[in-house]
Amino acid sequence: MEAGFADSLDNDTPQTRHPAYRLAFRDEDFLLREELRPVRFQLELLKPTMVLDEARVGSTLVMYGSARIPPPESTEAALEQAENLPDDEALVVRNLAAKAKYYAEAYRLARMVTEKSIVEDGQRQFVVTSGGGPSIMEAANRGASDAGGESIGLNIILPHEQAPNPYVTPYLSLNFHYFALRKMHFLIRARAVAVFPGGFGTFDEMFELLTLIQTGKMKRIPVLLFGKDFWNRVVNFEAIAEEGTISKKDLDLITWCETAEDGWEAIREFYCLKDNGAAGMDCDA
Repeated sequence: MEAGFADSLDNDTPQTRHPAYRLAFRDEDFLLREELRPVRFQLELLKPTMVLDEARVGSTLVMYGSARIPPPESTEAALEQAENLPDDEALVVRNLAAKAKYYAEAYRLARMVTEKSIVEDGQRQFVVTSGGGPSIMEAANRGASDAGGESIGLNIILPHEQAPNPYVTPYLSLNFHYFALRKMHFLIRARAVAVFPGGFGTFDEMFELLTLIQTGKMKRIPVLLFGKDFWNRVVNFEAIAEEGTISKKDLDLITWCETAEDGWEAIREFYCLKDNGAAGMDCDA
């Protein structure tokens, strides 16, 4: 209201034209100053919280994974192009193409959970949430979209980052500057997390999640790692336990999955849900 009133005033003077005269909340140069970083932190905490509250999102199914794995329909063309590449580059293309099955499983899991349309106390549960980008993230939002549901995308501004994938529900497409606030919002409402093969970002998100649960900073939830062969090749979990830097029981925080059915069954058993997602007595209390 005050901003509109200020715009309506006909008082074009040297004083009113000077940046010092701008209302503080409309002064972008002021808001972007180093001293205002705590305020920007608060804004990135509050805006997504309010958007998701208003959307009646009670909990989420977070899906992490690579931004580079191709969808199954693109693998044939990629493999043909690899024939003309140097051996080391061709190997990378073939390895990524072999992981296209995880795009398919991410899509299937997102679609499966979205089709169940789980609602508790007026709040939507297990709303599919991704980083909003391509590959595994796209598969998650695409699966939810094809099931006729909505899904969340938590994008972040990076020099080489892509636009949100087209399957994110527009009013649930959020954008971040700070990794810390983005990662916080991934987990604030998370009721289960599915982790597919990925790179540094996926590793960062996965290990932070495991650390929060291990240290009791977060309630235990299903942590579903898809692709046991991949993960055990790139991370020797057993060796970490054998070295004594984690406890053997910490490995129990991980649930190994290969298919969407594996993922849903782990979630269902953890929360004692009926197969259709409704609360029930399908397992012991």
